[in-house]
Formats: sequence, structure tokens, C-alpha cells
Amino acid sequence: MSDDATALEQTAEGDLPAAIVKRADGIYFEADASAVSCLSAVSQIFLSSAYFAGLDYAVFTKMLYNCGPDLPESLRGKPLLRFADSIEPFHAPRRGLYKTFKVINGEAEYYFEPVFFEVPDMPPQPARLNFDEFVSDMWVKGIRFGIDAPAVRDVIATGRLARIIVARRLNAMPGRDAAIVEVSQDIHRSNAPREMSDGRLDLQAFQNRFPQVKPHVKLLRKVPRAPGVRGFELSGLVLEPPVPKDIELTSVAGEGTVIESLRDGEFLLSAVEGFLSVDPGSKRISIGPKIISREGVSARTTGNLQLTGEYEEFGDVQEQRSVEGGNITIHGNVFGNINSRGGDIVLSRNLMGGSAVNVDGGIRVQGVASGAVLQTKKGEVALARAESCIISGTRVVIGEASNCEIMAEEVVIKVAEGCAIAARRIEIVHAGPRKNSEMLLYTLVPDTSKFDKKIAELQPKVAQALREAKSRKEEMDEITGQTEVRNYLTLATRVRKREVTLTPEQEPLFHKMAEAVGPSLRAVAKISLAMKAAQVQQEQAEEEVTKVQRQKTAVMRGSRCSVQLLTGDVLLRTMSFVPDGPAAHDRPAKEVKAKVRTAVPGMEKLFSGHVGPIDWHLESD
Repeated sequence: MSDDATALEQTAEGDLPAAIVKRADGIYFEADASAVSCLSAVSQIFLSSAYFAGLDYAVFTKMLYNCGPDLPESLRGKPLLRFADSIEPFHAPRRGLYKTFKVINGEAEYYFEPVFFEVPDMPPQPARLNFDEFVSDMWVKGIRFGIDAPAVRDVIATGRLARIIVARRLNAMPGRDAAIVEVSQDIHRSNAPREMSDGRLDLQAFQNRFPQVKPHVKLLRKVPRAPGVRGFELSGLVLEPPVPKDIELTSVAGEGTVIESLRDGEFLLSAVEGFLSVDPGSKRISIGPKIISREGVSARTTGNLQLTGEYEEFGDVQEQRSVEGGNITIHGNVFGNINSRGGDIVLSRNLMGGSAVNVDGGIRVQGVASGAVLQTKKGEVALARAESCIISGTRVVIGEASNCEIMAEEVVIKVAEGCAIAARRIEIVHAGPRKNSEMLLYTLVPDTSKFDKKIAELQPKVAQALREAKSRKEEMDEITGQTEVRNYLTLATRVRKREVTLTPEQEPLFHKMAEAVGPSLRAVAKISLAMKAAQVQQEQAEEEVTKVQRQKTAVMRGSRCSVQLLTGDVLLRTMSFVPDGPAAHDRPAKEVKAKVRTAVPGMEKLFSGHVGPIDWHLESD
């Protein structure tokens, strides 16, 4: 007996491999059997020259490879899954009816044609193929997955000639990479024109270019990655799909944000209230009090800006565009207008033809300012180089200045050419004209006429009080010079000092003397009070004069001008200013230019020439 016959006999006797159960009503897989054990069992049956009669190929494939349609509802949850009617022997004459196939690009091609049995001493006898035998034969020949059961059954049933694809490789289906999606409209900009208070639209400004969010707002959600679906070669070899890429919210979580795992997923939330910014390189979202922009300020990107928070711009500010806010930093070139209500204006590059105006704070330009206006009411203006600019501020510090109009309390410049400068304190290393522009210096000298007027008003009061005190002194001396009064006062003084002791007989005489000079003494006391009052008035008036004089001296102190080296003609004049009025530099740019370029009567010439140095300071009275 052959080995195949023995194996088939064992199968018929019920000695089946693990995972397969034979019952009177059919052949079953154990539902809890693994795919590996099912594959091993099926291979053992097929290689023992047997096949599954009445094969349900869909259930068969589902159990072996877990692919294809779901199991029928009637089979779900059962311990045994029926997939065939019986196991039958696959005899060699029958196996000889099946030919080989051709595999091209993962597809098995088979040519169906009439088949015949070879019977000795008889002509070939017609035969028919069987789908269940076909599956067994393909398995032994290497096709263990992907048979197109409906197509094969159809061509076998019709008996027609056909060259068809009988099996196909199942390519692995890629999964879905993890993704991060937006979940809040608060992070979106609105580029609609801004509506003004009167209902009109400002076509030069956007409605909400820089979104602002509240705390605990969901901004982004992580969509977890989804695994792919494995495929199979015709041989049953597993084709694993590529592992989907993962991404973590930590990669986009910047300052001011927090990651939380909630019931409906993992989210990036705002931790604080502030302005939202996205770093173009790292794509991190940050929230803070500062507005950060990297696109520049232009009609296309932002329009004019009116901002409530700090602002940092990495792009350029185009011509005719304006930025209004506080603590403004621009890393690009500025051709437009920067207006700050406070804090500092910092321009990392150049200011070309535009303006930088600050109400309360400094202005710093690290590049070149050319044809620009730089003004601060209260703060320092610092520049590396300025050309043809109008500059005013509390303090102005410039490396090189040419053809500029400058007005401040203090000006410090290394090289100044063709400038007109007015300040209380001027310190310049090199100064001289430039082409057709003179080098004009004005030392701001306080107008002290108010103090002189006050002193002039107080002097008569001092003189009047002095005359009054002198007059009272003369009246008092006249009375005390009388003999009776003088004698009594002398005796009374000696008695009070215990230089003289009166006897009982002398005391009545002493009292009688007192009564006699009493009216005179009372007159002296009255005159003495009037004299002391006049002296107090005199002292008060003199103190007021001294106070005003000190104020005048303090105001006059500080006006000075120092130029170490002259490179041409320099003219130094005085320019008067009102000490307790608005700051001399606090005026529109046009007025600043006119003030320092125009000489007016009353200006005193302090220096004119080309040989230096200049070292002048205001002498107080």
C-alpha cells in the first residue's frame, strides 16, 4: 500500500490533523485554532492526495489568512466553523487532468481546455474538472492563496476554452499615518477688511490678522495612526504593510500650551490667554503676550496694524504701511511708519524713508536710518548711522550722522557732518560741514526772565521790611533813652540779676519808679513787637529771594557743548527755551527742522570757526 493511500485511510478513519474536525454533517475548523495550525492541517490533507469536497472557499480563506469578507452571521461565535462537506481521495488519474500555470506579476494564468482520461486499448475518454480538486492541485503546485473561486467555478461549469487569471496576489494596504488636525476656529486669521466705529470698512487693515485665544481652548487634536492591512503572495507568504508614521503633539507644543488626554482624544490646549504664533521652522505653536509675525507688513499680508500687545516682526514693513502698538521689534527693513504708545521700538535692520515715533520709550536702529523721522517724547534714540533724518528725544546717541536735524536734551555723536543740532548737552568727537550743509550747533539755554522777575518783585518787600524794622528800632531807642526810663531799666536789670538787693525801705520807692515809667515801658513793648514782625517779614522775603536764586542757578546749570575735533567751519549759538514748559524737543518733525535750521534774534554767537576744540558751558550768576 502506498504512503498516500495510508494517509488517506487514516483520514477516512478520522485521524485528522489538529485544527480540523470531521463530523457526519461536514468538515469543520476549530474556531479557536490559530491560522498557523489551520495552514498546517490543510497542507497535510492536500499533500496526502486528498481534497475537500464541497469546499466553501470564502470560509476556508478567512480561517487560513483572516482576509476577505466577514464570516456569515450564522457562523459567528460558534466553536466549530463548517467549511467543506467531506474529505475525498485525489487519485493520480484525476490529478493528471490538471496542468501547470504561468505566474506573471503576481497573477497566475491557467488555460482551460477539454480534458480526457487515458484508458488502455480505448480512445481517450472525456472528463470534467472539479473546483475542489483544482484548489488541492494548485496548493501542491504552490498556489495557496488568492484563487478567484467564482471565475474558476464558472469556466469549469461551462466547459469552455478560456485563458483566465485564476489567482491573484493580494498587495498589502498601507495604513494611515498619525496626523494633527485643527479643532478651533480661534487659531484662524480673518483677512476681511476691518470695520470702523462709524460702520465703514478700512480697506487698508485686516479684521483679525493675529488671533488671540483664551485659556483652556482646544487648538489641535492628534489623530492616531491606523495600521495597514497585510497582503499575501500566491504562495501564502505574508506581505507586511509599512509601519505608519507616528507624530506626537509635543513636536508642536510651544510656550503657553499644554497637552491633555481627554475622553475624545489627545489635545493641545492653550494654557494662558494671549496671541498665537507658529514658528515656520519647527511648526511649534506658542501663546504669549507678544505678537510674532514672519510675513512682513504689506497690503498683501497684513495691511495696516493696530495692535494691543507687544509685536515682533521678522519680515519687512513696506512703504505706506503703518504699525501701531507697544514694544515693537522689527527684524526686517522698515519703509513704512512705526508708532508705539510705550515700551521700546527696536529695528534690527534699516529704516528707509519711513518713521519711528514713540510716546514713552526708546528707539533703537541697528542698521542705517535714511530720510526718516525718529521721535520720542520721553526716551533715548540710538542709531549706528543716520542720513538726512529728523531726530528728537530725551537723549540721542549716534555713531555717524550726516545732514540731520536733531533736537534733544542730550546729544552724543562720534562723527557729525552737515547737521543742525540743538540740545542742552552736546558731546561730539568729530564735527564739520558736509558739501552745502553747514554744521550748526545750538546750546539750549534756559530763559531765566521768570526768575529775574520774581526776584525783582521780592526786593522791594525786603527793603520795605528793613525800613520798617529800622524805624521801629529808632522809636524804641528814643523812649528808652529818656533818663527816668533808662534809670529804671538799669536798676530793674541789676535787681533781676541779683546784683542789687533792695531794703524794705527801698522797695516802695522802686515800685513807685515802675509806676512812673509804666506807660513808656508799655509803648516800648508794643514797638518791640512791631519791630520783630518787620524783621520776620524781612527774613521771609530774603529767604524767598535766595530760593528763587537757587532755582535759577539750578536751571542754568547743565548747558554745555563739547567738540573734540573740527573738520571744517562750525557755528555755535545759544537757543532759549522755557524750563518749566513742554520739553524743547517735543514738537512736530517740521518744527524741529525749522527750529534748528533758522537763526532768530536773541541768539548769542558762542563760537564760529574751524579750529577747535570747543568746550563751553553756561556760567551761573
